[in-house]
Amino acid sequence: MVDRLQGSEFWLQFEFLADEDPVMEKEKLNKKKLKLTLSPTTQYINEKIIFLWEYHSRSLLNSRQRENLSPLNTRVQIRMGHLNMEKKWVLPLVISSLVCVLLLATSFNMGMVSSLRDSIFSILPSRLTTNQASPYFAEAKIKQSPPPPRHSIPKFAYLISGSKGDIEKLWRTLHALYHPWNYYVVHLDLESPPEERLELTSRVEKDPIFAKVGNVYMNTKANMVTYRGPTMVSNTLHACAILLKKHQDWDWFINLSASDYPLVTQDDLLYTFSKIKREWNFIEHTSELGWKEGQRAMPLIIDPGLYQTNKSDIFWVTPQRTLPTAFKLFTGSAWMVLSRPFVEYCIWGWDNLPRTLLMYYSNFLSSPEGYFQTVICNAPEFVPTVVNHDMHYISWDSPPRQHPHTLSLNDTAKMIASGAAFARKFKQNVPVLDKLDKELLRRKNGSFTPGGWCAGTPLCSEVGNPTQLRPSPGAQRLRRLLDVLLVSAKFGQNQCN
Repeated sequence: MVDRLQGSEFWLQFEFLADEDPVMEKEKLNKKKLKLTLSPTTQYINEKIIFLWEYHSRSLLNSRQRENLSPLNTRVQIRMGHLNMEKKWVLPLVISSLVCVLLLATSFNMGMVSSLRDSIFSILPSRLTTNQASPYFAEAKIKQSPPPPRHSIPKFAYLISGSKGDIEKLWRTLHALYHPWNYYVVHLDLESPPEERLELTSRVEKDPIFAKVGNVYMNTKANMVTYRGPTMVSNTLHACAILLKKHQDWDWFINLSASDYPLVTQDDLLYTFSKIKREWNFIEHTSELGWKEGQRAMPLIIDPGLYQTNKSDIFWVTPQRTLPTAFKLFTGSAWMVLSRPFVEYCIWGWDNLPRTLLMYYSNFLSSPEGYFQTVICNAPEFVPTVVNHDMHYISWDSPPRQHPHTLSLNDTAKMIASGAAFARKFKQNVPVLDKLDKELLRRKNGSFTPGGWCAGTPLCSEVGNPTQLRPSPGAQRLRRLLDVLLVSAKFGQNQCN
């Protein structure tokens, strides 16, 4: 019984025999009432509870009584009063009383239950509440830096990637996309000669606007990127991680290549996206694999870029594998606009799905066209945020081939009518790019695309107010496209089907 009582607190009526006066022949019975906690030194002797007090407990006795007690472990006989009830029926009584009170409270007002619960736990010792198990997962206990307050104008974080011979295309695309409000990571893969990578690094460091604002980053640790292989996915995730580490205030991540080009100004993009929820993910997708089921999902491939320093093409291995049953496959475009919450989900991986799918897609042909689609459509919390569009104008054959058409002047009208924010793919310094600069971007002589931030002479040689936007007619075209897409998404149509 004593073992079950240890650690509990009771009000006890105790009696101890102590000679107050040695001359007196008759012992005098002294009584005191105090609060005690049964300790592991408690013993059960002759059906009476004898407490072996520690030295500090004797402070409860008067000075004359202390003189008659031994220095330590003085035996004092304690008799439990009427409040010290038998353990075997105290616990059932307490439990039944609480149940009755809860039922009574529920019959009057359900809201009283939560109040009663709070009041009960508030009077319990603090050690009881602190030792209770958390109702949340362990991941919820990870201490994360609080997100900074959101601005009225969103911020975009770009990855612009290229390969051997792409430095001039990448530099032109970067200038057409630049805005001091955004962030940019530029990357030339390991196939590019070191001279090209050093040249791009030097240009970024020496550009007066880039140096002053400090929002353009050269990924100096170049990755080997194999076309159609998983190294393209890992390169995208690498850029996401860099941007997450450097800045906490961007809202959307956009991946582009040196062969992409904008169809609207950054003022147009910022102005239009400031009107929508920042949880939307623009990612083209479908679960109807069609011919891809047998030619991409089932074959197993190896990407040498994962373990070699020299670039070589992927190769196939046997045997083939069956379609997965643990998750549903989706496919779509390799180009997308992803919300920051979804990017954090992919990088931090508090759920194991992004890691599991990353390993699965390491042997998947053209994994950049399936990894992000499969992750987001198998994560229920993100499915309502999916918009089935990649914000690109891309011209494909019917049925689509491996590569899209290379765009030319003949495609200008279709590009503009699409309302898309970007188009691909383009060759270097072709007339259609000059036409887009002149008619859509108002960009001259290889300078930045003008916007409300531009100041100085010549224009855009100085940074003015980056939050001052001057949208062009391109904002209206983009807004019309978003209106159609978001109406469909808000009603759950065309989402991860």
